[in-house]
Amino acid sequence: MSDITSAESEDNALSRLADLGTMLRRGDIALALGIMVILVILILPLPPLLLDFSLAVSITFSVLILMTSLFIHAPLEFSAFPTVLLISTMLRLSLNLASTRLILAHGHEGTAAAGHVIEAFGQFVMSGNFVIGIIVFTILVIVNFVVITKGSGRIAEVAARFHLDGMPGKQMAIDADLNAGLIDEKEARRRRKNLEDESGFFGAMDGASKFVRGDAIAGLLVVMINVIGGMIIGIVQQGLSFAEAAHTYTVLTVGDGLVTQVPALIVSTAAGLLVSKAGVSGAADKALIGQLSGYPKALGMSAAVMLVMALLPGIPMIPFLLLGGGTGALAFMIDRRSKQAAAAETKKSEAARAAPAEEPIAQSLKMDDLKIELGYALLPLVNAPDGTDRLTEQIKALRRSLAIEMGFVMPAVRILDNVQLDANGYVIKIKEVEAGTGKVWPGQYMVMDPSGNQVTLPGTHTTEPTFGLPATWIDASLKEEASVKGLTVVDAATVLATHLTELIKGNMAELLSYGEVQKLIRELPKEQSELIKDIVPGQITISGIQRVLQMLLAERVSIRDLSTILEGIADGLASTRNTTMLAEHVRARLARQLCAQHTSAAGTLPIIALTAKWEQAFAESIVGQGDDRSLAMQPSKLTEFINLVREKFEEAAREGEAPVLVTSPGIRPFVRGIVERFRAQTSVLAQSEIHPRARLKTVGSI
Repeated sequence: MSDITSAESEDNALSRLADLGTMLRRGDIALALGIMVILVILILPLPPLLLDFSLAVSITFSVLILMTSLFIHAPLEFSAFPTVLLISTMLRLSLNLASTRLILAHGHEGTAAAGHVIEAFGQFVMSGNFVIGIIVFTILVIVNFVVITKGSGRIAEVAARFHLDGMPGKQMAIDADLNAGLIDEKEARRRRKNLEDESGFFGAMDGASKFVRGDAIAGLLVVMINVIGGMIIGIVQQGLSFAEAAHTYTVLTVGDGLVTQVPALIVSTAAGLLVSKAGVSGAADKALIGQLSGYPKALGMSAAVMLVMALLPGIPMIPFLLLGGGTGALAFMIDRRSKQAAAAETKKSEAARAAPAEEPIAQSLKMDDLKIELGYALLPLVNAPDGTDRLTEQIKALRRSLAIEMGFVMPAVRILDNVQLDANGYVIKIKEVEAGTGKVWPGQYMVMDPSGNQVTLPGTHTTEPTFGLPATWIDASLKEEASVKGLTVVDAATVLATHLTELIKGNMAELLSYGEVQKLIRELPKEQSELIKDIVPGQITISGIQRVLQMLLAERVSIRDLSTILEGIADGLASTRNTTMLAEHVRARLARQLCAQHTSAAGTLPIIALTAKWEQAFAESIVGQGDDRSLAMQPSKLTEFINLVREKFEEAAREGEAPVLVTSPGIRPFVRGIVERFRAQTSVLAQSEIHPRARLKTVGSI
């Protein structure tokens, strides 16, 4: 029975040890136990052997702090330094109190009364003379308290003040980058967190420097207490002579002071390095060596000064000659290395210019939205002999005017030569697909008769590439004669630019990219940005807004009034999510703009109305419900309608009118879908899109 009981007790002991090991492996519990041990040392006496071990831990801990401060790249990498500084200060003060208890209680027994570490420090520094020990200890305290601690505390105080003063500006810069799209929300949160950490770190460092200052003052007081109190106890209570008491207690006191002040000096140096590293990136060795050796002229001047000092009478020559020669040689080596690096960089850049790098394969996948390919005879249009770039200037003006007219900036136009084309031929491509071709003759002029008849002047008869009218290319000597006869005269660059303009207007919907829509939305006023937040992406996506804008541009409706368009989309989302219906809703909001766009010089809006017969025919031909509606009209009916529309609009054109076709709102998209196939430039307006103040002029009816 006793064997069973002993086995159970052994198992219980092993399980308790295992539980203790598990608990110590947890960092939070280990830290809490360490703090409790430091506090216990302040109260309970510590044997000399354990005091020696604790003092060794304190010195090692301070060296670890210094090395960490040297090797980190940025102060925030050691953001726990204020906490570490408090713990190290409390550890030194607790060990100071424990050693004081041993010195006062057992100092009469000899210099080993407070452990061998304190005895060794005292004997080594004093060298048999306690006056030397006191002076050395006093100098260490002055260096630590007056120089290092005071300076690092001032740096931390100023750094904390400047960081706090600069926080609003830095936060505004982060918000500006976020609003401009340069960073995302995740990066903005990271930068704000770094900003808060910097401010908190330097503020904590400002306060933590007071720990070191208080530690230095406490060290001075403890030394005075140990010397005076120890001598009183040794002489009065223990019967020692004055010389014996002075020697014993001075060795113990100075050794104790040095053992605590050396770690304090190391930690103070670490704090100074940390707060003074605010504007330096990288490890301390690389930063300092890189900056000090980056100016060979400064090293050369320093070498010259040391060599001059070596020649002064009474100055030891050898140290200054060695230092001056070494510094001069170092300056020469750094200067030569810098010149070699600069020459290599220049040679590398020249080689890169002489042999351009092979274009990555992914580069060939990029598409040009707008491109003009020219035959070799048309190159003077781009690089004219007189130094002017006539075509490029016209294209710049075209992009500017289209941006004002249609509400978004057109993509850049790429111009390049193509030897496979006819010498005077050109090709205009939209998204790498041929959209139009033609021929022009630089140095000649194209003339056209406004009535549409063939010009009788001598020249090359051709067809105008944009509108298909008969035209003739004449020599520059006949330009004045053509102008006198009332003919339209244009140069080659203008012919090409006009063709490009019409092709762009006919394909504007394709040129409005997703990125361009995002850019337009970002540039909205702040008030309209709130509207975007309400509808995107909960009710409609950016792609949906892009589709609505493309539908408007397909009918040459300007999207410059983007605020009204977005309000129309937000209003229409209450009843439908179909982009076609949303576009119709937006068009009703743009009634004033649509009417003004088609108003004649006389101030009237010429219209051709759809009769009730055709209104009913279209309405009855619409099949499906809701967003799935489509037109299912008989082919014979469609042919009849197309012929009537063509006839009425040609008749109006002969009378000098450019009317719009007016229908009811329900059938307008379907009528437009038919009309655009044979008269793409004819506008179809719904009755709801006629502004109440528009002056109507009925040209005819269908």
